[in-house]
Amino acid sequence: MPKPGKETKSEHWTKLIRSMMEEPAWRALSPTAQALYPWLKLEWRGPNNNNNGRICLSVRQAAQRLGVSDNTAAKAFHDLQAKGFIVQTETPCLGVNGAARGAMYELTELACNKLDNPAGRKLYKTWTVGSDFPVKIARANNPHGRNGKPKPHRKKQDVTSSDL
Repeated sequence: MPKPGKETKSEHWTKLIRSMMEEPAWRALSPTAQALYPWLKLEWRGPNNNNNGRICLSVRQAAQRLGVSDNTAAKAFHDLQAKGFIVQTETPCLGVNGAARGAMYELTELACNKLDNPAGRKLYKTWTVGSDFPVKIARANNPHGRNGKPKPHRKKQDVTSSDL
């Protein structure tokens, strides 16, 4: 048992900033997206080991943590992108050997080493009703379908949340 006043190393916590939660973009988020954001922020390793821009949480992991379906979790990711809270930095893919790699995200609230921005981009502050940010949607892993039959899929990778 740790001494009084000493934290254990197994404890991991995150904080939500009130000024961010009072933004119109936060109030426009779905409750599921609001519940997903702390889980994404828990994947951040802190300013000393900054992995912002390389934060990885799959849709299936998010669905399990939130207790919702995969489709509901995916919509929450799209909602967070559309309102400017997260930006997808790398798209998910299924490798040739079947080893999947999940999407990577940047939390715009936090500094990102890739961008040399010490305060974070805070895109959600510029969001307004009716002007969502582009949402990246992964293409189908098998665009030609079974037995070589064509399968319809989107040609563009970036679409707005209104197209969903």
